[in-house]
Amino acid sequence: MTGITDMFIRLLWIMLFMLSPLFALPQERKIPILAYHRFGAEVSDSMTIKTSAFAQQMEWLKTNGYTVIPLDTAVRYLQGIVKSIPAKSVVITVDDGHKSVYSDMAPIVKKYNIPVTLFIYPSAISNAKYAMTWDQLHELEATKLFRVESHTYWHPNFNHEKKKLSPDEYAKFVDKQLGGAKKKLEEKMGHPIKYLAWVFGIYDDALLVDAKNAGYEMAFTIDRHHAASNANVMAEGRYMVISKHTIKDFEHMVDGTEDRMIPAKKESVKY
Repeated sequence: MTGITDMFIRLLWIMLFMLSPLFALPQERKIPILAYHRFGAEVSDSMTIKTSAFAQQMEWLKTNGYTVIPLDTAVRYLQGIVKSIPAKSVVITVDDGHKSVYSDMAPIVKKYNIPVTLFIYPSAISNAKYAMTWDQLHELEATKLFRVESHTYWHPNFNHEKKKLSPDEYAKFVDKQLGGAKKKLEEKMGHPIKYLAWVFGIYDDALLVDAKNAGYEMAFTIDRHHAASNANVMAEGRYMVISKHTIKDFEHMVDGTEDRMIPAKKESVKY
């Protein structure tokens, strides 16, 4: 009996030891990342958020105890490098580089003192009438609230280009859009470009590899779910915020209840 009792005690200790925090599986890290495009006093298209609506959203975050953290901090947290962030953290990003970011969004960003990542395609900057200038981007970065990252070179539809180009032509095209954009932005902004936002949310397995080979540390989609530590680092989720979204919709994005209400999907809108 003594031998059986000793064996039972040893097994019990082993079970307790294995169930201790030292052997607990790492908890999945998740962060809501929001994606905007344009801002204005009135809604001119589905991608334009009323300036007043954006201000209301930022006030909601503040009132409900959320902290807007830099994308870089969020990435390092998802990678396990940063061990802790505020319990209710959220990230704000803006795609394209529309001039309304400078004229309409920036004053609200400064008011709430929140960090914002701008995913820029350089072909438009200081060129297209709707876009910001390089001087304006530098001015925004000088506030320490904005940071420029990559949104490819000229905002292409990879699916369309892949159909019409030969394999060699397409490979060169992808290199231009990914590596070329990164190089151009680094030259213009004077700092490393580490992150990429997929244009139209389009990506495939080959493009994920191409983005990694181009030197990006992480890339972001518009698949509607929280960015997570167990996801593909080249296809992390974001919620695109558009004109039709109410403050209740916004709440569901941020607190994650949207993930449980509907399957993760891309927004079907025209850019």
